[in-house]
Amino acid sequence: MGFGVRSFGISILAGVLAVTLVPAAQAEESSPTAKSYWLHMNSTPTTDEMITEEARRRSYVVLNAWEGDLAAKFKAANPKIRTFVYKDLSSTRSYACDNGVDNTDLPTGVGYCEAADNHPEWFLLDSNGKRFEYSGYEGHWQMDVGNTDYQNAWADNVIASSRNVFDGVFMDNALFACDTYHDGVCPAAYPTDEAMRDAYRSMLANTRQKFVDAGLQTVANMSNARLHEGAWDSYVEYLDGGFDEWWLTFGDNDLLSEYPEGWSRQIAQITENEAKGKITWVQPHHSGAEQPFRYAFASYLLAAGAHAAISEIAETDRYDNASAWHAEYDWDLGEPAGSYYEVTTNVFRRDFACGTVLVNANKTGSRAVTVRLSSPHVDEKGASVRSVALPGTTGSILRKAC
Repeated sequence: MGFGVRSFGISILAGVLAVTLVPAAQAEESSPTAKSYWLHMNSTPTTDEMITEEARRRSYVVLNAWEGDLAAKFKAANPKIRTFVYKDLSSTRSYACDNGVDNTDLPTGVGYCEAADNHPEWFLLDSNGKRFEYSGYEGHWQMDVGNTDYQNAWADNVIASSRNVFDGVFMDNALFACDTYHDGVCPAAYPTDEAMRDAYRSMLANTRQKFVDAGLQTVANMSNARLHEGAWDSYVEYLDGGFDEWWLTFGDNDLLSEYPEGWSRQIAQITENEAKGKITWVQPHHSGAEQPFRYAFASYLLAAGAHAAISEIAETDRYDNASAWHAEYDWDLGEPAGSYYEVTTNVFRRDFACGTVLVNANKTGSRAVTVRLSSPHVDEKGASVRSVALPGTTGSILRKAC
């Protein structure tokens, strides 16, 4: 999986009340109940009870290539769940080759031994002709995603092993920066970030029809897209959806506020995908603490429609048991009255038939902003309220009779 990169900016504090419409999903496609997913990619043991429970309440599950039997169990428990197979776009794995023979079921699209023996030109090289091994991920060797032969081999292999087993492919590591996983050193073939992005767009575009014809949906991990203007949309054009591995909260005390590469860039991932009928998976990082959970979940509800799903993670790359299920996920807020809107600087609201969602995206520690409600609501603690005071980087999900 990719890793997060932080950037910082200065937010403007709340000021005079105003109402500014913000683009969001079409109301008729919105769903009042949260959708969630399970990234089960560490091959930890499961039970039939776990599968039955999670199949009932998750919309998507990601499994490894050798877990086709689990995919069948999930579909039997809930025919509507969408099963995806994990495949890394960007690397081949030397640990998945034994005695010169690649494993039958791979976490990638191309086997290391096959590539090393017959296609050494598929490996990306630095200016000294040395292959790139992912920093922090031993046995992950970066491949040339701009090479047409690699593109075709990757897609053909993935489709051959996944069709009629899974509903889609989770494409890990759709990268944006040329030095990702080897800080400060770019491949000789792609010396700039834009050159690297061109290579990924080429791979996604050139293989798109293959996956459409195979009936396999594609969702790519596009972590850090917010740092590169237009990058998210330019990749999603050739996909069925996108995943942001580091979304809004990067820990219990590290919450993304509004600035040019901040909150609104990540909310737009959902709104833009919903407008196109495409999938968005967002993953906040936190332990379940109240502030980061409500900030991320309320922000998700501001934009979510029929296709977006949320699932938190407490420890990076800990993709084993299903993420926590919060009672709030089951709350029925009714149909949304429309898009979310700004009520004052960086404070946002979305109204539902049976509730209201509020977010203050100003920086952590900024003064509280009070938002008044036109009718009594019940807050998360069960208290009846007619107004809510929200400090910076907080959110609230409120219910009312309907």
